[in-house]
Amino acid sequence: MSAKIVVLDGYCINPGDLSWDALQKFGSVTVFNRTAADQAALCAAGAIILLTSKTPLPAHVLAQLPKLRYIGVIGTGYDNVDVEAAQRQGVTVTNVPTYGTASVAQLVFALLLELCNNVKLHAIAVQAGEWTRSPDWSFCKVPLTELSGKIMGIVGFGRIGRQTARIADAFDMRVIATDVQQIDSPRFSGFRWASFEELLRESDVVSLHSPLSQETRGMINAKTLRLMKPTAFLINTSRGPLVVEQDLADALNAGQIAGAALDVLSTEPPPEDNPLLSANNCLVTPHIAWATREARARLLDGAIQNLAAFLGGSPSNVVSALPASS
Repeated sequence: MSAKIVVLDGYCINPGDLSWDALQKFGSVTVFNRTAADQAALCAAGAIILLTSKTPLPAHVLAQLPKLRYIGVIGTGYDNVDVEAAQRQGVTVTNVPTYGTASVAQLVFALLLELCNNVKLHAIAVQAGEWTRSPDWSFCKVPLTELSGKIMGIVGFGRIGRQTARIADAFDMRVIATDVQQIDSPRFSGFRWASFEELLRESDVVSLHSPLSQETRGMINAKTLRLMKPTAFLINTSRGPLVVEQDLADALNAGQIAGAALDVLSTEPPPEDNPLLSANNCLVTPHIAWATREARARLLDGAIQNLAAFLGGSPSNVVSALPASS
């Protein structure tokens, strides 16, 4: 009998422009577009292989799945899975760590260029007839900013941080970075490492690329925001809880920094009263940095390769919460 494979929340990864067919060779496949947290055990009942993106899989859900042997997280972050409970239960958990590097770095600059040039604002003004009625051949609704010569400060210098740095260098920006491991310095003109506080003080643009941990949670707060230049922009395409959202909203509304753009928030989807949704000069996008078709295709391929490796007896990209000897 073929293995029962369940995909708990397939819609965001594949809204219809990709195919699940490659999974069929491994067993019988059931794909749920979305699974509510309180329905996870029911939808996954009898599954040997479970694929999930964001559906929570805490210990009490895993305990109801005695046949389960494998959880493939279709994504990089795996905080929705109780990995420790899975490991105690003999369930292998894997993730896909590298699929979105180019796409996420691309959105960093899409957001930054919108803050600098306000393309949409000016395009809407033209559509509304403001240029037609203008006495001048050129007009600006708001001040515009050139990136050449500015300092890009990158917090977290892993794959995505380094790709962002390469783009910044191509824009003739100076790059400074902070990371726990300050190794393999890029050969950009003027690149240097800095402490977190130095980076905040000196940067014209601060781009967050840190993982979420006890140390990084709330790293952008009222105290650290006061270190930034009043002309600086903050970009977050990493993890929402890196930012204390009320503190950032207060700083934006007070003109303490010039603007912010965020693709991630502490709660997703956000409640209507999230203060950043109405803050001055704040762009919020709905967690789309990862979601280009190209990145989603790599993600799905990576998840399938992880499953094939597991079934072949040589699992790859395994995440672990306990020492191997436990």
